[in-house]
Amino acid sequence: MRTDDGRHLITERLGDPQGKPVFLLHGTPGSRLGPAPRGMVLYQRGMQLIAYDRPGYGGSDRLAGRSVADVAQDVRAIADELELERFSVVGRSGGAPHALACAALMPDRVDRTAALVTLAPRDAVGLDWFDGMAASNVDAYTSALDDPGAFTELFTLRSDEIRKDPIKLLNDLRHELPDSDRAVVADAGVRSMLLRNYQEALRTSAWGWIDDAMAFCGPWGFDPADITGPVMLWHGEKDVFSPVGHSRWLAERIPGATAVLEPTAAHFDALHALPGVLNWLIEDL
Repeated sequence: MRTDDGRHLITERLGDPQGKPVFLLHGTPGSRLGPAPRGMVLYQRGMQLIAYDRPGYGGSDRLAGRSVADVAQDVRAIADELELERFSVVGRSGGAPHALACAALMPDRVDRTAALVTLAPRDAVGLDWFDGMAASNVDAYTSALDDPGAFTELFTLRSDEIRKDPIKLLNDLRHELPDSDRAVVADAGVRSMLLRNYQEALRTSAWGWIDDAMAFCGPWGFDPADITGPVMLWHGEKDVFSPVGHSRWLAERIPGATAVLEPTAAHFDALHALPGVLNWLIEDL
């Protein structure tokens, strides 16, 4: 796909081309090759799933200095190209704030929205943003905010290492994973998918990962309280990468939000929750 400003976005459509459309916004780092039901499952549900590499990831051109809100122009461009007037949106982890941006900025196009293990805005009033967050994420987001140059250099080097050996990302996180997350990523199929996803995400550069982190730490460009459509917030209460307090904060401010908080689940459990969330996004539409 090509945007109005001339950028290329690598996009993939899965499932039934005539089915109910859902945009799937990938995590951080991530790509269009992230977790999704098999094509036959989507056909059986009468659903088409549209995934794309956010700017700077995979084969998509970078958009320097992008905010979370900028996702709306890209999703709109893809929807226009595919002649999709209305659609639903789901984002997991780093894709979740971007899904909320679509809901807030395109109420004329978005039917329903789901945000799985999301972050809240960095300037969220009354929220201790780092409470319950793993040390690696605290260090990364603090650096992105306080010393962007050093953060960029560090994550460029880290991405080079992961590009050569994608299992390094999971190994780096291993000591911080709760038991529930360890069980999820121990599955051979899940692990293989995640490694393909990370390798594609960082195939051309680290900029997608860097720009995501910068966007999360800066002004998002919209107020979640302005979202008027139905929203599902799914979160595992044992999540240490996007603490559950973020979804609780958002649930208090988004008028049409329903919070599904799982007491024994953590961050990667969102992979198993995704099929049920997809059903909710298209039911009765």
